[in-house]
Amino acid sequence: MLPMKYIAFLLIIIGLSSCEWIGNAPSFGDDFVTYTIREGRHEVENNLNTPFTSSSMNFQAVFDSSCVYQNAIPENQNDINKLYGFSDCSSGHQSNSARFGWNWREGALRIYAYVYVNGTRQEKELGTAELNEPASFKIALRDNSYLFTFRGMETSMPRHCTGGVGVAYKLLPYFGGDEPAPQDIRIKIRNL
Repeated sequence: MLPMKYIAFLLIIIGLSSCEWIGNAPSFGDDFVTYTIREGRHEVENNLNTPFTSSSMNFQAVFDSSCVYQNAIPENQNDINKLYGFSDCSSGHQSNSARFGWNWREGALRIYAYVYVNGTRQEKELGTAELNEPASFKIALRDNSYLFTFRGMETSMPRHCTGGVGVAYKLLPYFGGDEPAPQDIRIKIRNL
């Protein structure tokens, strides 16, 4: 004869296997990290210089309604906020780096390729992202260029050095431009 605790366990297993899920299966969380830039700040909290050693960065991001904002000075609405990327060429990020940028302008969340090449900033608009929908992003190193991929479209941007990134670090979300965040800004990122 089986002990009562084993009988109870078997009944639970049989009962669960006969259940039918209604709607989606239960979620036990996701592997996105939520980055918050607090109102009046530029950087996320605990912005550590995490080393970066790869030849590419592949991730998904979700922008929520907190990313719809209005700058105090109207022309600052054109300023590009930074999403995610890395420094390059064993130098600081305002010398050499590659990252995606974004802003809320003309009723849309616009995405940019954003690089520093030997101290000179360059950017190019790549398209728009939908609020509350995961969007995929990739930056890959090429000999003298970065290859940005957004919405399946590839865009090449110049690069100062060749080979690997050298001594480099990840660049986390940053608000601005000139003005700090006018409200708490939340962006979820998942490395792929």
